[in-house]
Amino acid sequence: MQNSKWSMTTRQGFTLIELLIVITIIGVLASLLMSNFVGVRQRARDSQRKSDLRQIQSALEIYRSDQGSYPGSIPACGSALTSPPPDTSTVYMQKIPCDPLNTGEYVYTYTLTSGLYSLQGCLENYNDSQKDTPNDTSKCTGVTTDWSYTLTPP
Repeated sequence: MQNSKWSMTTRQGFTLIELLIVITIIGVLASLLMSNFVGVRQRARDSQRKSDLRQIQSALEIYRSDQGSYPGSIPACGSALTSPPPDTSTVYMQKIPCDPLNTGEYVYTYTLTSGLYSLQGCLENYNDSQKDTPNDTSKCTGVTTDWSYTLTPP
């Protein structure tokens, strides 16, 4: 066997170019995953908002069934929805839910002349199939959300 300077030698590690390529690939994959993760969190909060509004709507329907009409207003988030004074012993909802981002409360509007109400929350996901059309952001000003979701009596 000849010993030449062109003989095979064993490699002890990675070259700088190989490391830079791997780091670049990992960075691209991480950025794609993070952008998808943000969208998932927005959709989850929107689902929570819709669920909260449906729970409030159920409490309002039970209230109307017992009292004969809907309440003129609902308490602030975190408070209980009870029968009107002086007898506040009946609790229709133990705790009015707050918006998941704490950007504000859900908006309840009651019209005395029609006897109807609307419950509105502000959504974050502009691709939501249940958002209001046309969009009413008059109640969503000053918050990070742009799309409204409204419930009315069934």
